[in-house]
Amino acid sequence: MKDHEAVIVGVADAPLINGKVAQPGSALQIVARCAKAALDEAGLTLGDVDGLFTAGMWGIPGVGQLPTVTLSEFLGIRPVVHDGTNIGGSAFEAHLGHAALAIEQGLCDVALIVYGSAQRSEMSRNLAGRPATLTMQFETPWGLPTPVGGYALAAMRHMHEYGTTREHLAEIAVAARAWAGLNPAATKRDPITVDDVLAAPTISKPLGLLDCCLVTDGGGAIVVTRASHAKAQGLKPIHVRGHGQAATHWTIAAMPDLARLTAAEMASERAFAMAGVTHDAIDLVEVYDSFTITTLLTLEALGFAERGGGGEFVSNGRIAPGGAFPLNTNGGGLSYAHPGMYGIFLLIEAVRQMRGEVEPERQIANVRTALVHGTGGTLSSGATCILSLD
Repeated sequence: MKDHEAVIVGVADAPLINGKVAQPGSALQIVARCAKAALDEAGLTLGDVDGLFTAGMWGIPGVGQLPTVTLSEFLGIRPVVHDGTNIGGSAFEAHLGHAALAIEQGLCDVALIVYGSAQRSEMSRNLAGRPATLTMQFETPWGLPTPVGGYALAAMRHMHEYGTTREHLAEIAVAARAWAGLNPAATKRDPITVDDVLAAPTISKPLGLLDCCLVTDGGGAIVVTRASHAKAQGLKPIHVRGHGQAATHWTIAAMPDLARLTAAEMASERAFAMAGVTHDAIDLVEVYDSFTITTLLTLEALGFAERGGGGEFVSNGRIAPGGAFPLNTNGGGLSYAHPGMYGIFLLIEAVRQMRGEVEPERQIANVRTALVHGTGGTLSSGATCILSLD
């Protein structure tokens, strides 16, 4: 282990009750609590933080337009590295890559990646009114629901090209709920069946209510530092072996191929090349599941399933507890939580699985290498991280 390597040494998330933060507060307060918990786990304090990374939709327009500046003041810190990159829900995987580069180049010593949202408590979730400017002029005036309408278009196209069925997509929702049933922290834990998914109210054809992610509060924090600190503190470091990111479009009308998640292909190719590993080396996969079609397209784009074969890949309980390909082991955005941007929770779950810290019923044995992939926008951006104990 080289002293200058970037490693994850602390993670934390905000406890939820029925999708709302157990301790009420603003997005900034949620962030502060998660940050303290993650730093405590790492044996560090806010005074040690010299790199701050965040993204979110709070305070826009207003103070949220300068998120790291606002957070620095709120937390009482003076970081020398700021990164407010916002490429949607994949931002936090991108932040981890940026933090690793900053630490390895000596630009900062302790990077704090944070997110907070009180969207359910504040009843503030509303993306339907995006101004009809730039490429939005081709969607907003015609009533396309955002973002579910774009994902529905992708699902319809995949069905048309490859024969994917609603039952295939339903398998993803059923598996996520089964994992959530093993996670006491999950928002939705009651089991569901394929028939339940098919019978749920249609939101945007072919996607129904149970094909869509939850709307919850949430918060998370990740602490990244030098391997030398982890060694000195006796911590179990999680190495950032590879990372990559890409974006292909903003609005769904500009997506290069509705049935192919090009951004995920590009991001994961870079991550695999940097990590120097193949798919066979990956013990655990955590991917963004804003909608069931997101998961299916991502598995194909990452190369775990053949193009067009995602439906068959997820069938017969393969990604559910006890299946051959455990996926989204905390219940995902479909059943665990989805506070608006979910990517940070993929990383937190992967770290806890690698450290053997989750409930025995959902602990995957011998996880040494994990792949995490976030998706942002309307299948717009992707960021992949490959983590390792070695």
